[in-house]
Amino acid sequence: MISTDIVDLSSDDEEGSNLKAVKLEPEVDGGVVLSKEHTKKNTIKKKNTIKQEKLNNEFVSQGFDENRSPNVWSAGQSSSSILDQVPSPADDSGLTSPSPLCPAPVCRQFWKAGNYNDGVASNVTVQSSKGHLHVHPMFLHSNATSHKWAFGAVAELLDNAVDEIPNGATFVNVDKILNARDGSPALLIQDDGGGMDPEAMRRCMSFGFSDKKSKSAIGQYGNGFKTSTMRLGADVIVFSRHVNNRSSVSTQSIGLLSYTFLTRSGYNRIVVPMVDYQYNTSSGKMEILHGRERFTSNLSILLQWSPYSSESELLKQFDDIGSHGTKVIIYNLWYNGDGRMELDFDTDQEDICIDGDVKKMAALPASKAINERHIANRLQYSLREYLSILYLRMSENFKIVLRGRVVLHHNLADDLKYIEYILYKPHSGGHVEGVVVTTIGFLKEAPDVNIHGFNVYHKNRLILPFWRVVSYSDCRGRGVVGILEANFIEPTHNKQDFERTSVFQKLEARLKDMTWEYWDCHCGLVGYQVRKQFRVTTPSKTPFNITVPAGTEHPQMLNQRVPLEHLRMLNERVPFTVKETKGRPEQFTLETPGKSREGVCMKRKADVLTEDEQSVRARQQNNQQDNVLLEQNMKLRVNCSEYEKREEELNLKATQLRSNIQEVELEIKRLLDELKSLEAVKVE
Repeated sequence: MISTDIVDLSSDDEEGSNLKAVKLEPEVDGGVVLSKEHTKKNTIKKKNTIKQEKLNNEFVSQGFDENRSPNVWSAGQSSSSILDQVPSPADDSGLTSPSPLCPAPVCRQFWKAGNYNDGVASNVTVQSSKGHLHVHPMFLHSNATSHKWAFGAVAELLDNAVDEIPNGATFVNVDKILNARDGSPALLIQDDGGGMDPEAMRRCMSFGFSDKKSKSAIGQYGNGFKTSTMRLGADVIVFSRHVNNRSSVSTQSIGLLSYTFLTRSGYNRIVVPMVDYQYNTSSGKMEILHGRERFTSNLSILLQWSPYSSESELLKQFDDIGSHGTKVIIYNLWYNGDGRMELDFDTDQEDICIDGDVKKMAALPASKAINERHIANRLQYSLREYLSILYLRMSENFKIVLRGRVVLHHNLADDLKYIEYILYKPHSGGHVEGVVVTTIGFLKEAPDVNIHGFNVYHKNRLILPFWRVVSYSDCRGRGVVGILEANFIEPTHNKQDFERTSVFQKLEARLKDMTWEYWDCHCGLVGYQVRKQFRVTTPSKTPFNITVPAGTEHPQMLNQRVPLEHLRMLNERVPFTVKETKGRPEQFTLETPGKSREGVCMKRKADVLTEDEQSVRARQQNNQQDNVLLEQNMKLRVNCSEYEKREEELNLKATQLRSNIQEVELEIKRLLDELKSLEAVKVE
């Protein structure tokens, strides 16, 4: 019988406690049970500690200090953080899993899988003489519920690969594979980045640890891997190979984070079996780390609960990783409420879709086809469409491969017409938080599409796609789309929204004004009726008849354009009429009667600019001509850059050819000299 000891993601406070060994024995159904001897010894203890355990384990308890590593297995760490060692068989070279099938979770529907009972199965527990906090398995599920949308979880896993670009990553591959045991679909995410050494793997499997120091790194909380993998499937196995730059030592590690294993075994804390190998330069082979007993006990868990039933099958997964890289395999994928797998691999063989949404699209009438074909709607159910706009800029040396085909980068600005570039400088506490240039325009399909909103990026990563900052009943704002990168606000930990800070609220108000300002100036260009009056709106936060301190800056108007590079910036301002409040000359009152389009629309009597229809049309024509010239200018600049690059390539090629010609001429001269010397020898 093989005993098992495993990585315990619990508190460092356990050091020095006397942990009893737990011997696990496989059952027919893939579960594990306690030995009878151990059960008898712990019956009395369990009765005395059950109340305290429930308090500690009811939801989430995490005993990590902010500046300390988690209590996981690594060289030099106390064995008190793990289940005690027990003897293992001397000969385990033929170790395989006794179970022919990979066990499935108790419930396959994600939103119902949180009903966890740690009193079922074997009631495996770890007793300690010291009170401490640890992470309950229920937290794996509750933590993953932050991802309402499955594609948001996939995006977080891709962020890890993109963050590896500075370490040499050139691709990330997302694909469907089959579970080696039961043939069920599994999700593969693989990159050729720097990989993880054993310690980095443990941190990846732990909570709240992030060693990403780069300011451009997308991940920062050290929680994305757990939330994402557990949102997509009940279990994940990770293979990673790493080469230490200083010592040139190559290591490879395998780790298993399994909600199925924990729930079926009845654990009251999260434990993660891991095995590590290190390359021996003398023998030229990979050798195990941390001792044979530790390795064997962890390997037995891996073989029982992973898709692979032998060590050779596990090691075979490194064949296509190369010298460095990481492979993540998520299996026992979740089902939706209808009892079907949430990720649809069958509708499109070159895509991954959200089950159900694609079928609904086919039932729509033809009149709505142009609207539903737009990327703003397709990204909701097509992973390929979502990944095409996930990053604002993509390195030429990095590719996202989805089901065998490269995902082409989609620049949303290319979908716009009558483009304007608007500068925004957010202020907070009297300080400038940043400078943002927003690209705004009408969709080329306008006015036929009912789509609008802003695509807000953070550190090159899309957080809010087509974020609707206005609602309308008379089409005001319809078809207006913007793109901006807002690094001065912080995204939520699931990277699908922003923290609702005061700076964010100011940005939302400014984008709302920006939408209406742009619409009022350009709506006639796409066929909407031109308004005779332009209302200059204040941020929607401003209440009626509120007194605003003197010196408060007015929102920058639309005609303050900020074209790229050397394009001009117009600094015209629309005049404001200030009505002073009696007794307070340093303040003024904004009068805002009237109805709004979102409850109440603020308009100021003194701020209405009356222009006749002819002047409005003339102004729009001038703006249209300016926009055309700006677009042509930008295209010419792009062409010039391409020509300059081509010229450099040709010059380099010409230089190489000249060098080759010189080498050939020298070789010919040498051969001629040699021929002359040979002829001279013959004459003699």
